[in-house]
Amino acid sequence: MMKLISRLSRSKQKLITSGIGVFVLILFSSFVMYEATKAEVVFAENGEEQTINTHKDTVGELLTELGVDVGKHDLLSHQLDALIQSGMTIDYVAAKDITIAIDGKEKDYSTTAETIAAFFEENNLMFTEDDQLSHKTSSKIEDGLHIDVITAFEVEIQNGNDNTTVMTTGGTVKEIIEKAGVSYDQDSKDKITPGLDEEVEKGDKIEVVRVTEEEKVVEETIDYETQTKEDSSLPKGEEKVITEGENGQVTKTYMVTMENGDEVDRELIDEVVKDSVAKVIAVGTKEPKAQQASSNHTNQSSKNASSGSNGKALTMKASAFTASCSGCSGVTATGINLSSNPNMKIIAVDPNVIPLGTKVHVEGYGEAVAGDTGGNIIGNRIDVHMPSSSDAYAWGVRTVKVTILD
Repeated sequence: MMKLISRLSRSKQKLITSGIGVFVLILFSSFVMYEATKAEVVFAENGEEQTINTHKDTVGELLTELGVDVGKHDLLSHQLDALIQSGMTIDYVAAKDITIAIDGKEKDYSTTAETIAAFFEENNLMFTEDDQLSHKTSSKIEDGLHIDVITAFEVEIQNGNDNTTVMTTGGTVKEIIEKAGVSYDQDSKDKITPGLDEEVEKGDKIEVVRVTEEEKVVEETIDYETQTKEDSSLPKGEEKVITEGENGQVTKTYMVTMENGDEVDRELIDEVVKDSVAKVIAVGTKEPKAQQASSNHTNQSSKNASSGSNGKALTMKASAFTASCSGCSGVTATGINLSSNPNMKIIAVDPNVIPLGTKVHVEGYGEAVAGDTGGNIIGNRIDVHMPSSSDAYAWGVRTVKVTILD
């Protein structure tokens, strides 16, 4: 009996062992078949790839299984409800958060762009080469990146009579005009507003005033006067030019200051005056009936005359005077300025004896013009003009022969 039981137990044991083996085989086969039915996909996250075998039906289920939470700015190559297919590649790029400050005003962005240039294009942000950026546009986008941008503004430069503009993000007046190619000389008198060291802000205007100085000569004419003198030796109504008039001239030299070609100031630095000479006309006052009789002085002169009109010689007493004598104006009765012409040969006469304007020769004095009168010059008396008081004293008073030349 015991042998029978032992024999049965060994049979059961074999049966049980066989059953277990079949179960394990079935389980293994099932596992193999389960694994074999998984889809093989490639998942690339931010450029890093991994191969995944999955029984998930959709992309969304797979990403949930992988713990990937897709944000609205993230980049996913497939829709979340897209069915999983063996051999497919799923690309996923997580958006990076960056901040851009334009002229101090900040704004936050989320982007999957790889470079700053791609980010600008993605968001329609356009900047010029004159704008100032804190990073190169070729730089890679990193999470938490902060980009500063200062946009350029236009500055007008009034350069003399020319206008020019320059784009700048700021700086000093000196830096900006040099950028614009506007030359200046710090040693010149050019005016630059604002000053070279002043900081330029949006809306400012720079003015460069070109200042030059030059001498200018201006000539002004002094018109001569016309004077008339009564002459009792001429018939009434008859006129005779004693001295031809001559215009004077004032020559003025100015230092003229010009700003942008326009005169703004002038300073007189020199003045030369050439006096005018008056035109003197003798007007006759002699009445016709008086032509037969002459004054006592004329009779005396006739007695001393050795011939007719031209070449007539008179014996006369001659004293001397100067233009600077006491009570003298320096200007003769005929308008001759002896102060300006100290060497001029002029004699003072009695017009009843020698008409004004007559050319004469005075013994010891030379040729002269009867161009003046005097309170003490009466009859056969003349006064000769000398350039200086010492010359007048040297002449003294003498008796001379006076010859009428015309």
